[in-house]
Amino acid sequence: MKFNTLGRTGITVSEICLGTMTWGGDQNDQADGFEQMDYAVEAGVNFFDTAELYPVTPLSAETQGATESIIGEWMKARANRDKIVVATKISGPGRPYIRGGAAINRKEIEDALAQSLKRLKTDYIDLYQLHWPNRGHYHFRQIWNYHPEKQPPKAEILDNMLECLETLDEAVKAGKIRAVGLSNETAWGTMQFLDLAEKRDLPRMASVQNEYNLLYRAHDLDYAELSHHEKVGLLSYSPLAAGLLSGKYLNGQKPAGSRAAINGDLGGRFQPLQEPAVAAYVDIARRHGLDPSAMALAWCLTKPFMTSVIIGATTMEQLKINLSAADLDLSNDVRQEIAAVIRRYPMPI
Repeated sequence: MKFNTLGRTGITVSEICLGTMTWGGDQNDQADGFEQMDYAVEAGVNFFDTAELYPVTPLSAETQGATESIIGEWMKARANRDKIVVATKISGPGRPYIRGGAAINRKEIEDALAQSLKRLKTDYIDLYQLHWPNRGHYHFRQIWNYHPEKQPPKAEILDNMLECLETLDEAVKAGKIRAVGLSNETAWGTMQFLDLAEKRDLPRMASVQNEYNLLYRAHDLDYAELSHHEKVGLLSYSPLAAGLLSGKYLNGQKPAGSRAAINGDLGGRFQPLQEPAVAAYVDIARRHGLDPSAMALAWCLTKPFMTSVIIGATTMEQLKINLSAADLDLSNDVRQEIAAVIRRYPMPI
């Protein structure tokens, strides 16, 4: 397992991060979560990602926060809090069962942080992230409805960003947070946070957690430049495009117990345009004797802006395959064939 530095923080994280969003829902219970965490740590993983929103299968008021609680129980049982880098997130606006669906501001950060600390049974969180921006964004398949010209005035946006940074600064100084990051953010939004932090001597965003995979590569453009010059690394979520790149959903299949069997369209990803691209990637993997999931994850790990790839698994078999990507060195032939498919199907989801 290789390790990278989280932004400019000095915090070292494994290049594979264990995602946890199915624990406590219909797919994984606490025993499953414990087994996955034990195995991942044994494999060299020191980085776990969660959110107050989780689990997501399904999203519900009844299960909200259960994933953090499972991680908290595990760290307490294993007495290993100091060995784990824990990342969690405050939800953005729009979820009425989470503090009334309020936008992120001083009060919401204070309340959400207190609740996350309690569920995680810890005094501090290593990386505290803003799950999605108040003003709207193009992630979660919202590209076609992305209208920055309809956002609030710039001054209003910056005032809110400053309020959030000042609140996070207080939490850092109180020892409740070690580092801060963004999620589902844009390059412009990230730069505004960085600019405010520099001018006001406030916490600097160390990372951005956005979707990135063979089917969705928005980060290859402006964000790659930002990541390089500003040292804001990517924590890529959905590196297997919600499981599509494993090949298990080819030909319209929805295996029992899978995410697609529970939420239907995989957050808008499960549609006809992705099928030929997925089939092409799966074909490359099988012709070269590779597991399609391991190949897709190993490709993500080749990116210079990548701080950590967030994997998720509902079975131990899936977890073992995903972790094997850390030891997989893709040949030049495989990389060239992947590049050819990317040119043929630039961004099908």
